[in-house]
Amino acid sequence: MVEGLHEDEKLGKAYDSVLVRRIWRYVRPYRLHLGLAFLFIPLVAGATIAQPYLLKVAIDDHIAVGDAEGLGLVGLMFLGALILQTLGTFGQMYVLQYVGVRSMNDLRTHVFRHTQRLPQAYFDKTPLGRVMTRMTSDVENITEMFASGVVTMLADLVLLTGIVAVMFWIDWRLALIAMAAVPILVVIVSYFRVRAREAFRLTRLFVARINSYLQENLSGMGVVQAFVREKENARRFEKLNADFRDAYFAAIKFDAVLYSIVEMIGSICIAFIVWYAAGSILAGVLTFGVLVAFIEYIQRFFVPIRDLAAKYTVMQSAMASAERVFSLLDTATAPGDPEAELPARSDFKSSIVFDKVTFGYSPIEPVLKDVSLQVRKGERVALVGATGSGKSTIIRLVTRMYELSDDPATGRVLVDGADIRMLDPRALRRLFSVVLQDAFLFRGTLATNVSLGDPSITRERIEAAARRVRLDVVAARRPGGLDSEVGERGANLSSGERQLVAFARALVREPEILILDEATANVDSETEALVQEGVEALIENRTAIVIAHRLSTIERVDRVVVLSGGRVAEVGTHEELLKKGGHYARLYELQYAVETGHVDEGTERDALQG
Repeated sequence: MVEGLHEDEKLGKAYDSVLVRRIWRYVRPYRLHLGLAFLFIPLVAGATIAQPYLLKVAIDDHIAVGDAEGLGLVGLMFLGALILQTLGTFGQMYVLQYVGVRSMNDLRTHVFRHTQRLPQAYFDKTPLGRVMTRMTSDVENITEMFASGVVTMLADLVLLTGIVAVMFWIDWRLALIAMAAVPILVVIVSYFRVRAREAFRLTRLFVARINSYLQENLSGMGVVQAFVREKENARRFEKLNADFRDAYFAAIKFDAVLYSIVEMIGSICIAFIVWYAAGSILAGVLTFGVLVAFIEYIQRFFVPIRDLAAKYTVMQSAMASAERVFSLLDTATAPGDPEAELPARSDFKSSIVFDKVTFGYSPIEPVLKDVSLQVRKGERVALVGATGSGKSTIIRLVTRMYELSDDPATGRVLVDGADIRMLDPRALRRLFSVVLQDAFLFRGTLATNVSLGDPSITRERIEAAARRVRLDVVAARRPGGLDSEVGERGANLSSGERQLVAFARALVREPEILILDEATANVDSETEALVQEGVEALIENRTAIVIAHRLSTIERVDRVVVLSGGRVAEVGTHEELLKKGGHYARLYELQYAVETGHVDEGTERDALQG
């Protein structure tokens, strides 16, 4: 038994009417195509059922009596039925796949758009791989339902019903002999359906674990190699791979055994019919053509029964995937409509105000406690404090990456006197440009990473922004200049070079308010001078909120806000706070000691606790 079964690896009911109704929303635009697929069902079933009967007619009415002339016509009819069955099957499968792919394409697009509207808190709590699985594997499982699910099961039911009806019409005694095997088949298929379901579940479980392990190890390959963990990690992967292999073999075994048993029962059934029919044929009660037709019908009867377990599992998997996809779609989104047209960009006129703000990522542990502060237009304000004091939280709140509750006790965040909860988040964010400590770059060129594909940003603006933040110096070192390729996450750039790209990205949008969140913390020494010039270009003549540890950055701001334990401990200029000798002075002393290499253990402890 495998422990640690996650919801992603569970299988649900084979049919859930609520989920099917929700899936129908995406299928509805293609309902005419789906109706055409249903029209193919009786066509294919009729052509399939007609073939054994035509064999009976050929044998009894023509071969047995030596009527070669009529035999040719029956042969043409048999060929026509065969062609009709082939074309009908092709048409049905093609239309079903068309409906499945198109409708699930719409679903995947809807899920992606919905995901872009989810609040930042959702991504902080939810593994990224799980979200990606919703849009890839889970949607593919729902698509598979169209190819091997409900419609094909209905087609099998129509075929089985037609075969049984024709067999009883031709000879009810032989039909009863054939049907005697059905209860046995039902018991066997039900048993193997449960076993196959468990094997299929385990296969999915180990595939998910392999994918998770691979993603983690490939992303952290530098750490793996640096700490010489290749051999140990290979052993762990080998164990995961062996578990998957064994689970897959079990699934194959159940499928093979079920196939063999159904074939065996079908053969035994045919043997009984031949034994019974032999005496009737000799007695002149039954014709040889009837026997041949029954053998053909029995063979065609057992094929859909044999496939029933596999199709049942497909339906279970599709319903479980649908439940997970719609669970994601039911997750509440952040306010604002990303599809709506934004009003013309407004100017930042007066100030940003935090009015007695209390906020926590969990209700029982507030990060900010009754924080009040103001940033006036054109002012450069630095936020400083020990780790966990709430600096980055202030940035997340003012840009509405996180939302204050509607409880008045939590306070307000105002921009130009308006509560930001009343503003469209996207319109609000257009006032800001944010540069984070770890600049995220996309695969593409330096230029496209600056513009982020915004067609309104001209090449001239990109080049001008690059010059101002000194990104042009980095681009000049590369063969393609600003058109040189950027690897995934900017892996082919140094940390300082990535930061310069982020600076240009912020500047090219000509923001009213600039936010630097530890933007110079991880800069390499090679580009440190360029980055400092870039920072100066960014904050020049601009309202800026700066979270920084570097003294050179802090010293050039207009005011310093010192946070301690989620509260505003001190506010003043650099010189005023140094003279005061409080929290800021201790932090400054620690920073100076770190930068000069003369750090005192007691000073560091006092500063961090302060």
